Amino acid sequence: MAVSAPTSTSNDVAVSSTPAVAGSNDATVTSDRFLKLLVAQMRNQDPLNPMDNAQVTSQMAQINTVTGIDKLNSTVQGLSTQFMQLQAVQGASLVGRDVIVAGNKLSVDAEAGIGQGGFELDNAADAVKVEILGPSGAVVQTLNLGAESAGVHSFNWPSGTATSGSGLTFRVTATAGGVATKVTPLMRDRVDAISTTGTSFNLELESSGTVPYSAVKAFN
Repeated sequence: MAVSAPTSTSNDVAVSSTPAVAGSNDATVTSDRFLKLLVAQMRNQDPLNPMDNAQVTSQMAQINTVTGIDKLNSTVQGLSTQFMQLQAVQGASLVGRDVIVAGNKLSVDAEAGIGQGGFELDNAADAVKVEILGPSGAVVQTLNLGAESAGVHSFNWPSGTATSGSGLTFRVTATAGGVATKVTPLMRDRVDAISTTGTSFNLELESSGTVPYSAVKAFN
């Protein structure tokens, strides 16, 4: 039997003209509205055709789920903010330190007369070759390192009178069974500052510019 909309104002649900509070209060406002509407619906239901209990239970379970998810999201957002703040505080101690990141600039210790670089192999290689390149890109010297296992490795090169401003770079190639294997060149860089963008924690490096903290392979 169809039920007409109630005309009595005593059972009407009051609607506030004040907008819902954003953020964590949204779920509470939504829950309150749902309960008010549910009570009004039960008051005005047809006695001969009452609401299905299973339907009411299902609706209440849905609103509880939405409320729970909203609270969980708020908690996660709060934890994420706190984690970023903690990272920034800890990251401040990295300023002035050296880190190892992807790159092919040769680090030269003029006093010791040694140039240093590194590389990372995805898989073991039976032949690894490092080419030292001058500012023009011409090969200055070739280092045959032989077989190397998967992982991060470093190498030294007698740099003579070269300095960090000589513009030297390097190139690494690796093969396994005569087939080229992936290799990533690694370089030493200096942390000048730290920065945060949204949920990203970044390092401002002297040569490489802005890189995410997750890109750092090692610290020196």
